[in-house]
Amino acid sequence: MLAPAAHCDNHRPRMAKPSALVDTRVIYCGDNREQLKKLPDGCVDLIYIDPPFNSNRNYEVFWGETKEKRAFNDRHESTEAYIKYMRPRCVELARVLKKTGSFYYHCDWHASHYVKVMLDQIFGEMQFQNEIVWKRSSAHSDSKQGMSQYGRVTDSIFFYTRGDTWTWNNQFQPYGADYVDAKYSYQERDGRRFKSTDITAAKPGGDTEYEWKGKRPPKGRYWAYSKAKMEALEADGRIHYTTNGTPRLKHYLDEMKGVPLQNLWTDIPPLNSQAAERLGYPTQKPLALLERIINASSNENDIVLDAFCGCGTALVAAQKLKRQWIGIDLSPTACRVMAKRLRDKNGCGLPEDEKLWGVGRGFIVRDLPKTEAELRKYPPFEFENWAVIALGGIPNKAQVGDMGIDGRIYPVSAMPERRGKETGELEFMDTWYPIQVKQSAQVGRPDIDAFETAMQRKERKLGYFVGFDFSGDALFEIDRFRRATGCEIKPLTVREILDEEMSCKSA
Repeated sequence: MLAPAAHCDNHRPRMAKPSALVDTRVIYCGDNREQLKKLPDGCVDLIYIDPPFNSNRNYEVFWGETKEKRAFNDRHESTEAYIKYMRPRCVELARVLKKTGSFYYHCDWHASHYVKVMLDQIFGEMQFQNEIVWKRSSAHSDSKQGMSQYGRVTDSIFFYTRGDTWTWNNQFQPYGADYVDAKYSYQERDGRRFKSTDITAAKPGGDTEYEWKGKRPPKGRYWAYSKAKMEALEADGRIHYTTNGTPRLKHYLDEMKGVPLQNLWTDIPPLNSQAAERLGYPTQKPLALLERIINASSNENDIVLDAFCGCGTALVAAQKLKRQWIGIDLSPTACRVMAKRLRDKNGCGLPEDEKLWGVGRGFIVRDLPKTEAELRKYPPFEFENWAVIALGGIPNKAQVGDMGIDGRIYPVSAMPERRGKETGELEFMDTWYPIQVKQSAQVGRPDIDAFETAMQRKERKLGYFVGFDFSGDALFEIDRFRRATGCEIKPLTVREILDEEMSCKSA
């Protein structure tokens, strides 16, 4: 195998757009197979995908563990169906990857062996470089229905390359404490740790047979450096002398890069419920995991593509590391979540703005639904999430047993210091407004009655109800409720929300 060759795209001409090859800093909402067909051959430096093993391709953002279990019980009919779905997409991904590019496929135990065979067929067996094993969870029991098995705590990440040379930047891990104690046993007065190594060599290399501080190399050995170099090392404090006066070369711990990274990754913990970066997306991966992959297999200004980008961790990592990026996801809710993450100051602080994007200083989201007809076809939970997020609210973590409330809006005045956490969990604040969403053709009075009960149960004075249309009886009841209780329900149609979004974009 040829040695991997690092490269970068600094030869690209400066243009208004971030890349001369393809539009970057773009999130596309839609089927990735169709979007990939629009990209030219060999335009991407690095691809990372983490596709869900889920039969319903119109998957939504599944908030919370309960919802995750409901969603991920909806599997493909078989592993064969999953591979049939993924194969044409991986063929397109291989096509758009540069000859010097790298491809990472993140999967779990459900179909990993079949995925490996598929990728060997598409990229070629010789282009397989590594199976990275990531410890994604702590020890637990996987016992089921009276049967026992070993706990499943790892994911596989298959690493392929398009050609025989590819971008590669060695990554290192810190030395272990035991190794440091054993090898770096010496300390300077300031506490700086070092180890010492032999300063002689087996072969002569110039002026290497001199006497140094009364010492000569052992028979058959030579000094590794010239006398002038030894004098320079001495002046720099780089020579350590043993108790009998033998010179040895110092190697300081703080100058060592560490242990070269291997294919077993146990040092990046999964996201727990308290993690600052956690968004509630069930398959969300740690930012550190994506940063490691992007650092290893790309350079600044290279193009990173995630065709199943979910909540956008790969995009955030790419942006932070000064790469260009392209994201694709079928879920409009996921696209909105990742756009918010990119905009937030705690994320990237990148503006979502067409004009700024045109000069390389912002990003855009393409192909989000713009018509009522498109929204009527959404799966119910996806539609609820769309409406709640469009209002600036937070969807419920569980979509069952919501007791008539699909989401909450927290006014700015109710938001104290967030302590740097963007978890989407603001239950500690009591000032919030409920949101109810109905996808039916028309919201009727029974729907309003149920929402009134929910508002009174939660002691809310203001609530929002989203629907395609409201019957006269529903609007009459909203007015009666306000006059009788002083509590207000604001009816909002989908058309009004879409019009408001369009006016904001054109402002």
